[in-house]
Amino acid sequence: MMPADTCSIQTAQLRGATALPITVEVGITAGIPAITIVGCPDPAVLESRLRVRAALKSCGFTLPRVHITINLSPAEIRKTGTAYDLPIALAILASTGQIPKEGLDRSLFVGELALNGDIATTRGTVAYARLAHELGLSLVFGGERGLLPIEDGLVCPNISAMKAGVDACRPFAPLRELRRDEPSDAPCDALDFADVIDQDVAKRAFLIAAVGGHGLMMVGPPGAGKTMLAKRLPSILPRMDDREINEALLIHSVAGQDTRGIVSGIRPFRAPHHSVSLGGLIGGGRPVMPGEISLAHQGVLFLDEMPEFASNVLQSLRQPIEDHEVRLVRVDGVYSFPCKFQLIAASNPCPCGHLGDPGHECSCSPARIAAYQARIGGPLMDRIDVVVDVARPDSQKIIAGDVGLSSHDMRALLDTALEFKSWREKSGQDVRGRGMGTYAFSLEAQSTFETVSERLALGGRAIARVSRVARSIADLELHEEVSSENVLEACAFRSREHG
Repeated sequence: MMPADTCSIQTAQLRGATALPITVEVGITAGIPAITIVGCPDPAVLESRLRVRAALKSCGFTLPRVHITINLSPAEIRKTGTAYDLPIALAILASTGQIPKEGLDRSLFVGELALNGDIATTRGTVAYARLAHELGLSLVFGGERGLLPIEDGLVCPNISAMKAGVDACRPFAPLRELRRDEPSDAPCDALDFADVIDQDVAKRAFLIAAVGGHGLMMVGPPGAGKTMLAKRLPSILPRMDDREINEALLIHSVAGQDTRGIVSGIRPFRAPHHSVSLGGLIGGGRPVMPGEISLAHQGVLFLDEMPEFASNVLQSLRQPIEDHEVRLVRVDGVYSFPCKFQLIAASNPCPCGHLGDPGHECSCSPARIAAYQARIGGPLMDRIDVVVDVARPDSQKIIAGDVGLSSHDMRALLDTALEFKSWREKSGQDVRGRGMGTYAFSLEAQSTFETVSERLALGGRAIARVSRVARSIADLELHEEVSSENVLEACAFRSREHG
């Protein structure tokens, strides 16, 4: 009998937005030549036997005619994906004496092998980098995406082929400092609010929503510019700081999405089609993947034609909007994904879209209009603070080529308002003031608010919502106290259907 020879290499398994440590143990024994993988592997992991065999042969290594047993520990965790190819191949080479074992215990390996020995990038590299940093290991991964940042400004090396990985074993490259170019103040895309003509009221609503992070809904006929307005919101939002970048980067990496815009600090913008499923919006599937609301983390979620979404899909947004987190309970445990996003929605006023549109006659019956507007539901509308009517723009202004308020001008107004808001919150102005909760209202504004609330029969939630919007308007006007004009303008942006 041939004596058994073993080798252990550290790798990881994605579980939601985190990575769990997994140990690849390889044992060599005499017997029928074969490769056996145990430890609750899925079909993709079992197929690694074929990829590893072909990759080793392409790189000039040999696979002895022995029985190779590969154990993925701990065995009770289900192993999924293709990231085990690289650690399995290196463990086999070390067990058969073709590469030294020294240095293998100082790194965490992930990567999918091509048949010619190339190493492809697998999704979740940022999650693997976080785990490696927590364990005090260097992450070795494949692909051509370069260096990835983690929380403390460190990066990990990558390799592009199996031979490079073998050479790196003596020893593996240490972590290096991240050098990231300072982002420019101008947005990287060509979308500009100046392209949207004759929508000054809607643009002001977007500024108010951006100051307070409020949910915003646009109601207007087709062709009024609702989608154009929504797509240009990221052009005025401040760039993400390092903490926000790392949070968004983690989610996009786990989902296998492009991260180039995230690394540069641009806030994500997600606009799912109204046919999106419940799992596609909030997350799910096998393996469990983040949904659109998590991919919009620290950015914008735009729901165009909101009444056309399935009712159960829309109502699933209520808890994530409040908690900024979605928890998915499955048989094998609870998966948690962050989802702090700004909700922007658009809707037609009726099924035909021409209710209240001058020059077009609405063909919808009152019953159809009421049913259409009720699809969103009162509980979800209660979580949308700003509702603005978007009328069809003046055709003469469009033909004449008028230019509206630009993103540069709006971003300057927003930056000033956010700076004032930060100063106000740090100085404790609201705590010493009078008014709704901790917000400082002038005596006149408080009296106006009481009168309007009684006349419109506003409920407690509606009063709180209007007060938040009024405070954002005051920040935009650089007012330490909320004035009567701010209250009246906030009431003008209140939904007419839901008090």
